[in-house]
Amino acid sequence: MGTFFYMLLAFLVGVLVGWFIWRRLRGERDSLRGDMDRTRSERDRLRADADRLTGELEVCRGARADLEHQLAEAQGAKTGATKAAIPAPSALMSTSAPAKPTPAKSAPAKTAPAKSTPAKTASKKPAAAKAAAAPKASASKAAASETSTTARKAAPAAKEATAGKATAAAADKTDSLRRLIGIGPVNERKLHGLGVRTYAQIAAWTAADIKRIEDVLQFDGRIERERWIEQAKLLAAGDEKEFARRFPTAGTASNT
Repeated sequence: MGTFFYMLLAFLVGVLVGWFIWRRLRGERDSLRGDMDRTRSERDRLRADADRLTGELEVCRGARADLEHQLAEAQGAKTGATKAAIPAPSALMSTSAPAKPTPAKSAPAKTAPAKSTPAKTASKKPAAAKAAAAPKASASKAAASETSTTARKAAPAAKEATAGKATAAAADKTDSLRRLIGIGPVNERKLHGLGVRTYAQIAAWTAADIKRIEDVLQFDGRIERERWIEQAKLLAAGDEKEFARRFPTAGTASNT
């Protein structure tokens, strides 16, 4: 009788232990399934973001090509206007040059002293020079006005092209976000997937940005507790001494 009682007690204890173990394993399985579903949804969202960014990149490339084409056209128009404006004065001078020899024919027929002839010739030469200089000055003014107009038209295109190159260079820059306390390899990859790659971007976060990032990373006030924005401002400004003084545990290379 005693042996049967002990066997029954051992059986009941085994059933209870097995039930507890089964419940725990089932809970872990459900948790893993939830993590897997969350990871899949995040993967789909990142793919959608990647497709959107690819489309924006193609649009930027097209805009850059248009700006470069407009700049090339403006430079070509400026060069053509300069070449067309240069021959005009010489043509005008060549057409007005034959008027100078006319006083020489009447000089032998006059009985007046020879001193008066140079005076008449001298008076006619400035008039011819003024007549030749007037078209030359007007052509020079027209060429200068056309050149300035072309330069004004080309200036915005050059500024936009320069701004596009600066934006592309800024987009290519990537800082080591793992230097910030609280950002490890996993969080750095998630931030890169959200387009956050520099200290300056984190330093410029607003309250709405913080809420959006925390919702995506499933944080709850962690960014404010770990002072990400304060760390990013110091690193973006290049103040390594102040960063090391305020955050001595952050290190100089990266957090693991």
